[in-house]
Amino acid sequence: MDLVGQAAEHFGSLPALRTPEHILSFETCDFLSASIANVLLREGLRPGEIVALVSPNTHELAMMLLGLLKAGMIAAPINCRFPYRLINNTLEKLNPRLILTGSDKPVSIKNTNVVKIASILDAAGSLDLPETISAPADMDRPVSIIHTSASTGTAKAAVHSFANHWFNAIGSNENIPFIQGDCWLLSLPFYHVGGYAILFRSLVSGASMALGNPDDQLEVLLEQFPVTHVSLVPTQLHRLLENRKTTAVLRSMKAVLLGGSPAPKSLIEDAVKNHIPVYLSYGSTEMGSQIATSPGPVTGLQQQSGNVLPFREMTVSEEGELLVRGKCLFLGYLNNGIISRETDSEGWFHTKDIGHIDEAGKVTVLGRKDNMFISGGENIHPEEIENALMMIEGISEALVVPLPDIEYGKRPAAFIRTCTENQPDEREIDQSMRSLVGSLKTPAKYFHVTEWKVLPGSQKTDRQHYCRLATEL
Repeated sequence: MDLVGQAAEHFGSLPALRTPEHILSFETCDFLSASIANVLLREGLRPGEIVALVSPNTHELAMMLLGLLKAGMIAAPINCRFPYRLINNTLEKLNPRLILTGSDKPVSIKNTNVVKIASILDAAGSLDLPETISAPADMDRPVSIIHTSASTGTAKAAVHSFANHWFNAIGSNENIPFIQGDCWLLSLPFYHVGGYAILFRSLVSGASMALGNPDDQLEVLLEQFPVTHVSLVPTQLHRLLENRKTTAVLRSMKAVLLGGSPAPKSLIEDAVKNHIPVYLSYGSTEMGSQIATSPGPVTGLQQQSGNVLPFREMTVSEEGELLVRGKCLFLGYLNNGIISRETDSEGWFHTKDIGHIDEAGKVTVLGRKDNMFISGGENIHPEEIENALMMIEGISEALVVPLPDIEYGKRPAAFIRTCTENQPDEREIDQSMRSLVGSLKTPAKYFHVTEWKVLPGSQKTDRQHYCRLATEL
């Protein structure tokens, strides 16, 4: 299916991509993507081949992704914030047919051409009338490779089909209406599945995307574009709510999709008090972004991540692990040029997340199976303790790790970040935690932090770093 051409046919002159300088219609995006596809095909590339892209979010990168989709090639956007060696190691494992770059970082691997995105766009712009491109009709064909966040190990190359993204977008738009006249701000990078997914949401609905310059502040972009939808992580929302102007902008929106990590009690309360239409979400790279999302804006504090969206299935194993399958489930991980299917005999993908589903179908995620440890013979989920800590007035963020203990084997230790006002002392925290989670789960030690150490090229906290640090302090 030629989704870009189909969108041009159905939505014509409606805005598809908004930038600080231009508004590109669906028809214009179709013409430009066809020109890009022609240039790539003339260079000898073929449908089904992998093209890696190392670039921050720019409208040029967005157009390249549309061009690759039009040409039937597999787009593999790489985290350009990774250190140089990690970028090259990732590229070597990927072994792409071509590397396109919009970054100043030196990129090179053996036997692979490296070309500037700008040069491809210049060549595409010189074509008077591009040849008609017949995009492959097979919806099960691979169209993207998105690497996982590597929060618990090495990043994995998740391969998604056209159908995976298509059904993810349809299910998302059914839950959070995204229609003609709407505009979703691309606040997440394309190398994260939550950013790439917005391309499909726009193409299937006729709504537009907004994309600023890489160095533009989020606050500026929210005021620059007619944004109706935005995807945020809790840290971003917290910063935006500190500003009266951006709070007013958020209040006027249709949806603020919040995910990535648990949101503190104070943040949800602040959002509800300011009438921000926040939707809580649980998702994964492997399922193409959202799995479960609130059916409407939250009206108060809740632990659930909402209901499972259309075209997804979820169940819970005997061990309490969340299992998923459905039309959004990825094709598998790319290893040495081979896609390895990562499902059990019944087609379930094991998420390594621990949680439960209630009778109403609402999903609650307790934490990562990898993070669990045993204390005094009981399973301890750090995320449960972190959520409890963030229920305490004055604690904005928390991270819990295991600390070796002679009597219990391991005890929880907590790294906490407190607000500038109403900072609780450790005695108050300890008393509150004992009433919230009991004595065994109450941290044995507390460490205060002002800034978090995050994984390279990510906003995720480096949990392993704090596991090591707890034993050293």
